[in-house]
Amino acid sequence: MRVIEIAGGAGPAEALTLAEHPDPVAGEGQIRIRIRAAGVNRPDLMQRLGHYPPPPGASPILGLEVAGEIDQVGPGVSRWAIGDRVCALLGGGGYAELAVVDARHALPVPADLDFIQAAALPETVCTVFANVFEAGALQHGETFLIHGGTSGIGVTAIQMAKAAGARVIATSRGPEKTAAALALGADLSLDAGTDDLEASILAFGGVDVVLDMLGADYAALNQAVLKSMGRWVVIATQTGSRAEVDLLRLMLKRITLTGSTLRARPADEKARLIAEVERTAWPWIISGRVRPPVQATFPLEQASAAHLALEAGGHVGKIVLTT
Repeated sequence: MRVIEIAGGAGPAEALTLAEHPDPVAGEGQIRIRIRAAGVNRPDLMQRLGHYPPPPGASPILGLEVAGEIDQVGPGVSRWAIGDRVCALLGGGGYAELAVVDARHALPVPADLDFIQAAALPETVCTVFANVFEAGALQHGETFLIHGGTSGIGVTAIQMAKAAGARVIATSRGPEKTAAALALGADLSLDAGTDDLEASILAFGGVDVVLDMLGADYAALNQAVLKSMGRWVVIATQTGSRAEVDLLRLMLKRITLTGSTLRARPADEKARLIAEVERTAWPWIISGRVRPPVQATFPLEQASAAHLALEAGGHVGKIVLTT
């Protein structure tokens, strides 16, 4: 099978090169997917740069979410059959023509979605569900704040929060992205480059949950705009991982500060999460209420161009590789 390797083990986007690897074989409890499309995510960029190594036992190949057809079913698998259209959450291995995955980590592709749309779902939907609805405990009628509202995570978070009946505030940069966040359903869309974020959010009534992918530069803002009993969930630190936290303010407002990653979770925990996503969030996708936009697609051999596009930051939604 064709795969994308990182020449030298780490480096710039140009280090991504096409290579051939032996075809993997589905083992006990696994399925093999003939990949038609694979999502490109910021953790892929971090791994390429040498900052986010795969967890023990995971494939060293980039790629955390894929969509395609099952072409091999391992022993002990009863739910899936050869030919089933699935998308799946991977610990690695998505930038390839074939991938072996724990059968419990796959989801059925809704009938009206193509593989490109489906490949944009598993990593982002699971990340949003785990952090916004489980760790953040977002409830119907509450107010949710997402920084980076037009990123792959952001567009998914806006739509999922609205599907759950929350009010949504999104921050992004530039009038085009601000308009895009509104079009996706945000109730208030703010330009981080020109708007007074704190004043605007407080005028809207403050927030109950914030999903923070930016880190240090937004720590003070988050503490200021969270309501009493608010939840601050950190999933990335694009502006730095060291921030000043006013512990007295956290105490007085009874704010919960938490964070997580998805990739290194045990297989059983991922299976639990996938099952809950299928039960709770997949109906939103089937009904069309959650459909993250795909900004651009690139053939597998142009993975370096896909990484450059993601690094440039001009996208609204997801970037996807196709085989």
